[in-house]
Amino acid sequence: MDAVNAFNMELFSMIDMKPPISRAKMMSVTKSAIKAIKLYKHVVQIVEKFIKKCKPELKVPGLYVVDSIVRQSRHQFGVDKDVFGPRFLKNFTETFQNLYRCPEDDKTKIVRVLNLWQKNGVFDMDILQPLMDMANGVIAPRPAVEGSRTGSGTLGSVFNYLRVNYVVIREGGISKNLAIPVQLSISLINSITY
Repeated sequence: MDAVNAFNMELFSMIDMKPPISRAKMMSVTKSAIKAIKLYKHVVQIVEKFIKKCKPELKVPGLYVVDSIVRQSRHQFGVDKDVFGPRFLKNFTETFQNLYRCPEDDKTKIVRVLNLWQKNGVFDMDILQPLMDMANGVIAPRPAVEGSRTGSGTLGSVFNYLRVNYVVIREGGISKNLAIPVQLSISLINSITY
Protein backbone atom coordinates (compact mmCIF):
# COMPACT_ATOMS: atom_id res chain seq x y z
CA MET A 1 0.00 0.00 0.00
CA ASP A 2 3.04 2.27 0.43
CA ALA A 3 3.59 2.16 -3.34
CA VAL A 4 -0.01 3.26 -3.93
CA ASN A 5 0.33 6.13 -1.45
CA ALA A 6 3.58 7.18 -3.13
CA PHE A 7 1.83 7.14 -6.51
CA ASN A 8 -1.10 9.14 -5.12
CA MET A 9 1.24 11.82 -3.75
CA GLU A 10 3.26 11.90 -6.98
CA LEU A 11 0.17 12.30 -9.17
CA PHE A 12 -1.66 14.82 -7.00
CA SER A 13 1.49 16.95 -6.74
CA MET A 14 0.61 17.89 -10.35
CA ILE A 15 -2.47 19.76 -9.04
CA ASP A 16 -0.31 22.78 -8.16
CA MET A 17 1.56 22.77 -11.49
CA LYS A 18 0.72 24.74 -14.58
CA PRO A 19 0.70 22.92 -17.92
CA PRO A 20 2.67 21.76 -19.72
CA ILE A 21 3.84 19.06 -17.31
CA SER A 22 7.52 18.23 -17.74
CA ARG A 23 8.71 14.98 -19.25
CA ALA A 24 10.61 14.20 -16.04
CA LYS A 25 7.45 14.61 -13.97
CA MET A 26 5.47 12.38 -16.33
CA MET A 27 8.18 9.71 -16.14
CA SER A 28 8.21 9.96 -12.36
CA VAL A 29 4.43 9.47 -12.16
CA THR A 30 4.62 6.53 -14.58
CA LYS A 31 7.44 4.85 -12.65
CA SER A 32 5.55 5.13 -9.39
CA ALA A 33 2.46 3.62 -11.08
CA ILE A 34 4.48 0.67 -12.40
CA LYS A 35 5.97 0.13 -8.92
CA ALA A 36 2.42 -0.19 -7.57
CA ILE A 37 1.38 -2.72 -10.23
CA LYS A 38 0.28 -5.29 -7.65
CA LEU A 39 -2.45 -2.83 -6.64
CA TYR A 40 -3.15 -1.65 -10.19
CA LYS A 41 -6.87 -1.24 -9.51
CA HIS A 42 -6.07 1.42 -6.92
CA VAL A 43 -3.68 3.15 -9.33
CA VAL A 44 -6.35 3.30 -12.04
CA GLN A 45 -8.94 4.57 -9.56
CA ILE A 46 -6.56 7.31 -8.39
CA VAL A 47 -5.93 8.46 -11.99
CA GLU A 48 -9.67 8.48 -12.73
CA LYS A 49 -10.27 10.50 -9.56
CA PHE A 50 -7.52 12.96 -10.58
CA ILE A 51 -9.10 13.46 -14.01
CA LYS A 52 -12.50 13.99 -12.43
CA LYS A 53 -11.39 16.46 -9.73
CA CYS A 54 -8.58 18.43 -11.39
CA LYS A 55 -8.84 21.89 -12.96
CA PRO A 56 -9.92 21.92 -16.64
CA GLU A 57 -6.41 22.80 -17.83
CA LEU A 58 -5.03 19.64 -16.15
CA LYS A 59 -7.47 17.24 -17.87
CA VAL A 60 -5.17 16.64 -20.85
CA PRO A 61 -2.09 16.03 -18.66
CA GLY A 62 -4.31 13.49 -16.85
CA LEU A 63 -4.90 11.75 -20.19
CA TYR A 64 -1.16 11.85 -20.85
CA VAL A 65 -0.67 10.02 -17.53
CA VAL A 66 -3.12 7.31 -18.67
CA ASP A 67 -1.29 7.06 -22.01
CA SER A 68 2.13 6.90 -20.39
CA ILE A 69 1.13 4.24 -17.84
CA VAL A 70 -0.58 2.03 -20.44
CA ARG A 71 2.25 2.30 -22.98
CA GLN A 72 4.94 1.66 -20.34
CA SER A 73 3.04 -1.34 -18.97
CA ARG A 74 2.59 -2.81 -22.47
CA HIS A 75 6.26 -2.20 -23.26
CA GLN A 76 7.60 -3.60 -20.00
CA PHE A 77 5.28 -6.58 -19.48
CA GLY A 78 3.94 -7.21 -22.98
CA VAL A 79 0.48 -6.67 -24.42
CA ASP A 80 -0.85 -9.94 -22.98
CA LYS A 81 0.27 -9.16 -19.42
CA ASP A 82 -0.73 -5.49 -19.36
CA VAL A 83 -3.18 -5.01 -16.50
CA PHE A 84 -3.58 -1.23 -16.71
CA GLY A 85 -5.12 -0.98 -20.20
CA PRO A 86 -8.02 -3.37 -19.56
CA ARG A 87 -8.66 -1.78 -16.16
CA PHE A 88 -8.79 1.76 -17.60
CA LEU A 89 -11.32 0.46 -20.15
CA LYS A 90 -13.85 -0.36 -17.43
CA ASN A 91 -14.70 3.34 -16.89
CA PHE A 92 -13.41 4.80 -20.17
CA THR A 93 -16.70 6.46 -21.15
CA GLU A 94 -17.04 8.26 -17.82
CA THR A 95 -13.34 9.15 -17.79
CA PHE A 96 -13.59 10.69 -21.25
CA GLN A 97 -16.74 12.58 -20.30
CA ASN A 98 -14.65 14.14 -17.53
CA LEU A 99 -11.74 14.74 -19.95
CA TYR A 100 -13.95 16.64 -22.38
CA ARG A 101 -14.61 19.22 -19.65
CA CYS A 102 -11.27 20.70 -20.65
CA PRO A 103 -10.73 24.03 -22.47
CA GLU A 104 -12.05 23.93 -26.04
CA ASP A 105 -8.59 24.11 -27.67
CA ASP A 106 -7.40 21.10 -25.62
CA LYS A 107 -9.98 18.79 -27.22
CA THR A 108 -7.79 18.43 -30.30
CA LYS A 109 -5.04 17.05 -28.05
CA ILE A 110 -7.44 14.41 -26.72
CA VAL A 111 -8.39 13.41 -30.27
CA ARG A 112 -4.69 13.28 -31.15
CA VAL A 113 -4.07 10.77 -28.34
CA LEU A 114 -7.05 8.70 -29.53
CA ASN A 115 -5.64 8.73 -33.08
CA LEU A 116 -2.24 7.62 -31.78
CA TRP A 117 -3.88 4.79 -29.83
CA GLN A 118 -5.66 3.73 -33.01
CA LYS A 119 -2.51 3.95 -35.14
CA ASN A 120 -0.41 1.98 -32.62
CA GLY A 121 -3.13 -0.58 -31.86
CA VAL A 122 -3.27 0.28 -28.16
CA PHE A 123 -7.08 -0.08 -28.08
CA ASP A 124 -9.53 -1.43 -30.66
CA MET A 125 -11.38 0.95 -32.95
CA ASP A 126 -14.77 -0.13 -31.58
CA ILE A 127 -13.62 1.25 -28.21
CA LEU A 128 -12.06 4.42 -29.62
CA GLN A 129 -14.81 5.44 -32.07
CA PRO A 130 -17.43 6.36 -29.42
CA LEU A 131 -14.75 8.38 -27.60
CA MET A 132 -13.95 10.25 -30.83
CA ASP A 133 -17.67 10.79 -31.36
CA MET A 134 -17.83 12.48 -27.96
CA ALA A 135 -15.30 15.04 -29.20
CA ASN A 136 -17.62 15.83 -32.11
CA GLY A 137 -20.55 16.35 -29.76
CA VAL A 138 -22.27 13.07 -30.58
CA ILE A 139 -23.97 11.38 -27.66
CA ALA A 140 -21.92 8.31 -26.83
CA PRO A 141 -23.65 5.06 -25.98
CA ARG A 142 -23.51 4.05 -22.34
CA PRO A 143 -22.07 0.59 -21.81
CA ALA A 144 -24.56 -2.03 -20.70
CA VAL A 145 -24.42 -2.68 -17.00
CA GLU A 146 -23.97 -6.35 -16.17
CA GLY A 147 -27.02 -7.83 -14.55
CA SER A 148 -29.36 -5.02 -15.64
CA ARG A 149 -32.84 -6.04 -16.72
CA THR A 150 -33.64 -4.71 -20.16
CA GLY A 151 -37.28 -3.81 -20.60
CA SER A 152 -38.13 -4.06 -16.93
CA GLY A 153 -35.88 -1.34 -15.58
CA THR A 154 -36.53 2.13 -14.29
CA LEU A 155 -37.32 5.23 -16.29
CA GLY A 156 -33.62 6.11 -16.14
CA SER A 157 -32.71 2.94 -18.02
CA VAL A 158 -35.28 3.85 -20.70
CA PHE A 159 -33.54 7.20 -21.18
CA ASN A 160 -30.11 5.50 -21.29
CA TYR A 161 -31.39 3.12 -23.95
CA LEU A 162 -32.81 5.93 -26.06
CA ARG A 163 -29.59 7.96 -25.85
CA VAL A 164 -27.69 5.20 -27.67
CA ASN A 165 -29.31 5.90 -31.02
CA TYR A 166 -27.23 7.87 -33.50
CA VAL A 167 -26.64 7.70 -37.22
CA VAL A 168 -23.38 7.31 -39.10
CA ILE A 169 -23.42 8.73 -42.62
CA ARG A 170 -20.51 7.77 -44.82
CA GLU A 171 -19.48 10.06 -47.69
CA GLY A 172 -16.35 9.26 -49.64
CA GLY A 173 -14.91 7.15 -46.82
CA ILE A 174 -15.33 9.86 -44.19
CA SER A 175 -17.85 9.17 -41.47
CA LYS A 176 -19.97 12.00 -40.15
CA ASN A 177 -21.92 11.44 -37.00
CA LEU A 178 -25.20 13.20 -36.39
CA ALA A 179 -26.99 12.99 -33.08
CA ILE A 180 -30.69 12.31 -33.32
CA PRO A 181 -32.50 14.04 -30.47
CA VAL A 182 -35.21 11.91 -28.93
CA GLN A 183 -38.05 13.78 -27.30
CA LEU A 184 -40.30 11.93 -24.91
CA SER A 185 -43.69 13.10 -23.85
CA ILE A 186 -45.30 12.15 -20.55
CA SER A 187 -48.02 10.22 -22.44
CA LEU A 188 -45.36 8.21 -24.28
CA ILE A 189 -43.55 7.45 -21.05
CA ASN A 190 -46.78 6.40 -19.35
CA SER A 191 -47.67 4.13 -22.28
CA ILE A 192 -44.48 2.09 -21.93
CA THR A 193 -45.17 -1.32 -20.41
CA TYR A 194 -42.46 -2.90 -18.37
